[in-house]
Amino acid sequence: MQESVQIGLLGCGTVGSGVLSILNANGDRISARAGASIRIRRIAVRDVRRQRSVPVEPELLTADPWEVVRDPAIEIVVEVIGGVHPALELIRAALESGKSVVTANKEVLAKHGPELLELAARRGVDLLFEGSVAGGIPIIKPLRESLAANRIKAIVGIINGTTNYMLTRMSREGIPFEEALRKAQELGYAEADPTSDVEGYDAAFKIAILAALAFETPVQVSDVYCEGITRITPEDIRYGQELGYAVKLLAIAREDGGRLDVRVHPAFIPQSHPLAAVQDVFNAIYVRGDAVGELMFYGRGAGSLPTGSAVVADLIDAVRRRRSGNGHFRVSGEALAVRPIEETVSRYYVSLKVVDQPGVLASIAAAFGEEGVSIGSVIQKGRLEDPVDLVFVTHEVKEEYIRRALEKIGRLPVVRYVSNVIRVEADV
Repeated sequence: MQESVQIGLLGCGTVGSGVLSILNANGDRISARAGASIRIRRIAVRDVRRQRSVPVEPELLTADPWEVVRDPAIEIVVEVIGGVHPALELIRAALESGKSVVTANKEVLAKHGPELLELAARRGVDLLFEGSVAGGIPIIKPLRESLAANRIKAIVGIINGTTNYMLTRMSREGIPFEEALRKAQELGYAEADPTSDVEGYDAAFKIAILAALAFETPVQVSDVYCEGITRITPEDIRYGQELGYAVKLLAIAREDGGRLDVRVHPAFIPQSHPLAAVQDVFNAIYVRGDAVGELMFYGRGAGSLPTGSAVVADLIDAVRRRRSGNGHFRVSGEALAVRPIEETVSRYYVSLKVVDQPGVLASIAAAFGEEGVSIGSVIQKGRLEDPVDLVFVTHEVKEEYIRRALEKIGRLPVVRYVSNVIRVEADV
């Protein structure tokens, strides 16, 4: 008779319902692949009386998550409640008691991942978290296992579906940020409070996790430079297209000279780059390794079933590893410093509103030159208007220099204001 493994589920919302749906639909196949029959013993929810999208036996439900964590019959805890508290305390307690944990909680992993991985390794159990980054796209396990022979050079990703959907609509239809956000909320892609998505915080949690894995070093999410898409306008997108670029919210992690370059911000990339073709709510992660070269992982980055798929795959892995006693992963490399954004070297798109009169271009170019900023291309629009658009794309320059130049340019009498500054990642 096949052995049975008892599972505790913390949360039965979007992801938790996806996990149950997949287990119900593919239970026999999943158990065969795991080498043991997977049985849900307890499910912690906020309201045990609430109607659910997936059938659940009422006797499995409890409003007390600690009842799940403290149940001695439960071997593996699946945490999909989200947020830091009480998820962190529940995960920690489960690991301390010798239970393996599967989680999709990007915020907990970004802020406390190294500590929890160390605890799991010390207790001889697993902490698995494929669903924490990019939903159903497999990226955590490839970094940990399939690419283990490589020295990872860079990770560049579109890892927030909400902002990618919004930028896609803005690019296709020329609509402003506010209208794109409203459409995303109507379709359920954006929350009522979209701050975490549109300000880039969600992507920052995810790239902190990926950077820690890829470069084997603890990464504090507070060290990840983060800038959202709220200042992107249809005019910026139109000028970018004219220059041969598409705009994306990029999450970037690179090792450079013994330091990490980890950041999240909008960027123009060449329209010929594979990431430029990633549209709507889809995610993609571009990885460069010294041996394997360039890879791209693409798919749906969120949702009940895609994320549930990643969670169940981790659950299968946890059952197998628990039975085989395989080794456990931890972030144990030398801690690398994160390079300040002021030291980043990039090309820059700069959009200005200026007075239309002779000598404007010369005075601005002189201010750029005084700070060591070289101009690559210029777009000038409008005549006999006040103000008119003047757009520059610089050659590569340190961010510190472009900031100093723009402070000086902003004080010129012929400049009404600096409309926007967007990094140009021509060599992602």
